[in-house]
Order: sequence, then structure tokens, then C-alpha cells
Amino acid sequence: QLCFLQPHHLGAVLRGCYCDYKPDIKGLEWDLYKNLYGQHVAQDIVSEAVVNFLQDENPDRPLVLSFHGASGTGKSLVSSMIGRHIYGTAMGSPYIHQFIPTLHFPSADRVQQYRSDLKRWVEGNLTACARSIFIFDEMEKMPPGVIDVLEQHLGPFHVLFQTNYRKAIYIFISTVGQEVINRVVLESRQAGRDREDILPKELEDSVADAVYNNKNSGFYHSRVITEKLITRFVPFLPLLRRHVERCAQRELCQRGECQRADVASAVGGAMTYTPNDSQYFSSTGCKLVSAKVNFFL
Repeated sequence: QLCFLQPHHLGAVLRGCYCDYKPDIKGLEWDLYKNLYGQHVAQDIVSEAVVNFLQDENPDRPLVLSFHGASGTGKSLVSSMIGRHIYGTAMGSPYIHQFIPTLHFPSADRVQQYRSDLKRWVEGNLTACARSIFIFDEMEKMPPGVIDVLEQHLGPFHVLFQTNYRKAIYIFISTVGQEVINRVVLESRQAGRDREDILPKELEDSVADAVYNNKNSGFYHSRVITEKLITRFVPFLPLLRRHVERCAQRELCQRGECQRADVASAVGGAMTYTPNDSQYFSSTGCKLVSAKVNFFL
């Protein structure tokens, strides 16, 4: 069989290798609930969607997940978990393909070329391995119009370039929609509701609207949204100080310093929180935790 290897550009060539697909479903579920902090909504949606999809030997459409939320809330972490538990590695597998707009699609005036390149690249990899995973990072920097070239790949079509494209997984990652998510969480907190009582249905439609109408989104006025080709919109909630300290504790344990609870507390206290008058949410999530741990150690 043939498969593409991960390049630093879209002009790749086919290489011979075997599509080694051995999903660890239980491992993924455990990883999500053990190592993703403060994200009960994302945990539930991703676990249900991915597990059901992987257990279906003949899905009627690919799995298309769109991750939304502030920086440092776990979007890239979950993408890595999915890759690791399907192909045994986070991003090193030849069947996991990551696109970064500033690298792969940097010029807004080259949309037609990008569309052609992306279509060829995706079709080549699907022909090689039907269970390919495509990750589109920083969708807020994607030129509008590029992603719509994938419309025919994302829906329930039956014949497409002689391969079963419906077994693929697409993950879109974006900060667009974070204002909607943060507002719902803040209003819920001010109303005295437990954070864990927030339900996906309170967020998904609002996030979809925000993404569709945001001119800085790669999904701006996209048919991918109007044709309802996104399987699930996955909101990532803003993190509280206790979640930041759990991230710090995990970082410490990875360094053999699990007993340093004082460092985890210091990291939590050193972060910036918003809104300014309430100090609820970490401005950077867990993104700066590793650097802060270095400082306090």
C-alpha cells in the first residue's frame, strides 16, 4: 500500500508503507478524563464522538470536529491524544497530517492555488490510508475560502476518487468563539451554577454562529458550516486557578518532582486572570505552565 509522509510543504510524493491502524479506545477515554483538566464538555463530546466513530467499521461520513476556545485550554492536547491512541504517536505518524496556515497558507491572494494543493494532498493521503487524520491548526489565520474545497470530502457522498474517504478524521482548531464560551461560563458562575452543570447544547450553536460570521475565521461564510458538515463543535472552557495548578502538578510529576506542591501553588498565583474585577479565568490557560515551573524550581 501507499501513504504520504508528513512534509513541510504541500508538494509531497508518494512513499510505500503500511497503514497500521490499531486504535486504543479505552486508552483514549482514560487519557481524556485523567489528563484534560476543567473540560468536562470537551471530554464528553470527544469521547463519545471518537469512540462511536472508531467502532463503526463502515461510517456514512467522516468524523469532523471543530475545537474552539482560548489559548492554553487543551485543544492541541486533545488532538495529540487522539493521534496517540489511534496510531501510537502524537504527531510522528505518516497518517497524521497537520496544517498550519502561517506555514502552508500564508498569502490571502493565493487561495485558488491553496485549494488545488489541499485537495490533491488530502485525496492522495486518503487513497493511501482511509483512516488518515487531518489537523488544521489556527483556523483563525486560515484565508477564507480555502477550506471549502474539502466540502465534497466531508459529507455523506458515496463515490469519490475510488476510495472510502468516510473513515477519515478532520480536526479544526481555533480561538474564534472564545468570547461566546467565556461569557456563558462567566454568567453561569455569577448565577451560582456549578461549572460542571454547563451542557454542550448551551454552547455549540452559539459557537457555530460566531465562527461562521467572523471575518477572521477560515470558516467565514463557509459552506462547510451551512451544509452542516461539522460533526460536533467542541467548546473548551476557560480555566480556573485550580486547573492551572493541576497542570503545574502534572508538569512537576513528569520531572520527578511530584512532592513540590508549593511550586504548583506558586505557578497558579503567578498567572494573569480575567476579568480584571473578578480574577476568574487564566488569561493563557496552561500554556505558560512549563516556563513558570522552570522559574520556581
